[in-house]
Amino acid sequence: MTQLPEQAIDRVANYFQALAEPTRLRILNLLREAEHNVGELAEACGYTAANMSRHLAVLMQQGFVKREGRGTSVYYQIADPTIYALCDLVCDRITQQHLEQAWPMVAASKKRVSGTRKSV
Repeated sequence: MTQLPEQAIDRVANYFQALAEPTRLRILNLLREAEHNVGELAEACGYTAANMSRHLAVLMQQGFVKREGRGTSVYYQIADPTIYALCDLVCDRITQQHLEQAWPMVAASKKRVSGTRKSV
């Protein structure tokens, strides 16, 4: 990380804090495929429209999503598609870590199974 002024570090922390909520990640994932209104997002995530609106407000404040009114509905869409590059990077890393951690368990499990067969 390059040297950032203290105020910039606070902004970076707020940016990542917005992503630290699983519901907000679900919202970003849903919006990756298509725009949605609050009701559609609430139904897909299993929350009330009011709760969903609060999450969307945080995402808007950080510039992740934008809203567009159409008649009586408001639709949300991604404002900054570069967020997906970051999400993909993190998801790929976590998948890699999971596989690395699972590999010794799988190998140990196979040894126990093969060891058990020999003793039978």
